[in-house]
Amino acid sequence: MKFATLRRPGSSATFAAVITDDGAHEVQGYDDVAGLLAADAETRRLACGAALEAKPAPAAPGDFAPVIPHPSKIFCVGLNYRNHAAETGNELPQYPTLFTKFADTLCGAGDSIEIPAEEHRIDWEGELAVVIGEGGRRIPASDAAAAIAGYAVANDVSMRGWQGRTSEWTQGKCWEASTPLGPYLVTADAFTPGGSLRTRVNGEVVQQDSTGDLIFTPEELVAYCSTLVTLRPGDLILTGTPAGVALGRKDPETGRRPWLAAGDVLETEIEGLGTQRNVFT
Repeated sequence: MKFATLRRPGSSATFAAVITDDGAHEVQGYDDVAGLLAADAETRRLACGAALEAKPAPAAPGDFAPVIPHPSKIFCVGLNYRNHAAETGNELPQYPTLFTKFADTLCGAGDSIEIPAEEHRIDWEGELAVVIGEGGRRIPASDAAAAIAGYAVANDVSMRGWQGRTSEWTQGKCWEASTPLGPYLVTADAFTPGGSLRTRVNGEVVQQDSTGDLIFTPEELVAYCSTLVTLRPGDLILTGTPAGVALGRKDPETGRRPWLAAGDVLETEIEGLGTQRNVFT
């Protein structure tokens, strides 16, 4: 099944919807997908069933809020593809390299992203996001699949100048409304990691890899993160990016890197999960 959190026209209010080929079916009584995930399975089944019986409505790109607008936790994983570790000159990690984001960092899959006055070295990082369902604490990797509600597309847009100020990355990763999430949450029973991930800048493919090539799998990451703290419905784990980021590219003549600039169009696509399209302003 496929879900989205949609904005009501002319309002800051949102609602959860089941997405089908016919359009968006509003799930009555739920402001966002996270609320739906927090409901018990039978309540969720009945609510979705009723939604599918209602007349669908079309959804435009700007209607999509972050599919999980207010997660209690956002874990991010660095250097989780071998080729990305190599292009950035890092050794393969023995353990997951974790950092965090905040809910205010998120934006919708069709939203514009503002270039801050304080930074010009802006980079892309297309990623697979894991969305927690039942959650829990100290979840064994063998049981972790049951804790995953589904998956979504994310882009860990990174402010490299600020990121490089210290050895800790958070200050380059948590800028306001800079991390598109969605458009959809696709439930775990309808998606198997291994689909193609592509990132395009102005139509040019800059990243292409399989989400099955992660060093640490979604299940291993759920087990690892839940060792630290209880994972709750709607919590996110961004699983890392493959090679192809601007940081790893340099013009041999000028030495310049192709940082994102005003007017650039960033598209992030994962096979089976949908496509984001974000314009930088």
